[in-house]
Amino acid sequence: MNPQGYNDIELTKNVRDWKEVFDLAVNNPTVIPASHEPDDKEVRELVNRWPAYPPELREAFEEYATELERLSHKLLGLISLSLGVPENRLSGFFNDHISLIRLNHYPPCPIPHLALGIGRHKDGGALTVLAQDDVGGLEVKRKTDGEWVRVKPTPDAYIVNVGDIVQVWSNEKYESVEHRVTVNSERERFSIPFFFNPDHHVMVEPLEELTAEQNPPKYRAYNWGKFFATRRRSNFKKLDVENIQISHFKI
Repeated sequence: MNPQGYNDIELTKNVRDWKEVFDLAVNNPTVIPASHEPDDKEVRELVNRWPAYPPELREAFEEYATELERLSHKLLGLISLSLGVPENRLSGFFNDHISLIRLNHYPPCPIPHLALGIGRHKDGGALTVLAQDDVGGLEVKRKTDGEWVRVKPTPDAYIVNVGDIVQVWSNEKYESVEHRVTVNSERERFSIPFFFNPDHHVMVEPLEELTAEQNPPKYRAYNWGKFFATRRRSNFKKLDVENIQISHFKI
């Protein structure tokens, strides 16, 4: 099954999300492992499926993806410098990256108190750069007391989430934020997240420069491609596999 294109069947924390999406790979095609099985050496391709209308979508998407990729590399450079490592320390992990852009549509919901646009979760990749309209609905979980806090939309600005991979690379100097999206009873909502993910063969583990005897690695190494394939497949098929989390690799 090629999950690129339109779907409305994504699951989060075993809850059906109140939304429909259109997924597009930044690199077309994108090559990922064929399954979650650790010994499976086969790969599969995610190929974009372009709609006939609007005809200008492909050109607009490709231009947008190029600019967001450039922005994400700049953000990674700033994160690297903040960690005390060279600015280009992380760039080598993104030569054949498996990033994607998702067009989200959250229809009005007649019972908003009983539904979520997307359930609580953390982003598994490196960075998420989010563009959204003025409707709002994004909420983050405050670590101090566990309360959900609404993120007010700022015109002409992006929201940037640090993902699980940066949490692992930084050995928890950065932490991925848990978030969700609530729905609106009267207005539809649109958002466009750019998920910046490394190459599928990358082994994710704390950077050697950030670990020492006094600060040992907090995570075992894991293969990003297998991680990504398992997460994607568990969203679109009923599998006897858990929706894998970085907590499974915690030391």
